[in-house]
Amino acid sequence: QVQLVESGGGLVQPGGSLRLSCAASGSIITVNGMGWYRQVPGKQRDFVAAITGDGITNYADSVKGRFTISRENAKNTVYLEMYYLKPEDTAVYYCNVEAATVHTMTLMDYWGLGTQVTVSS
Repeated sequence: QVQLVESGGGLVQPGGSLRLSCAASGSIITVNGMGWYRQVPGKQRDFVAAITGDGITNYADSVKGRFTISRENAKNTVYLEMYYLKPEDTAVYYCNVEAATVHTMTLMDYWGLGTQVTVSS
């Protein structure tokens, strides 16, 4: 099993910044893609950003130029740096990791429990 621990959420004023972290632990053999999604109450979970094992990144149009995703492979950790935050960025942010463990021996998707980001004055 893979455990994902997210941190860094909170309340920030419009125009401010936050940095989210997500650390994966467990009997991990390899981690492939890592990413972030977000969800507001009553709506579907939306893609925010992703990064492959080779460091190739992809962003939702709504966050391009404002958010930066990165990863630290030695720590199985993915980060999301968020700048120029807007009220519409308010959501619960979920970490997503594709990993193989000694038990699964194949890549599977894992989700964190989410961290709240609120952008408000």
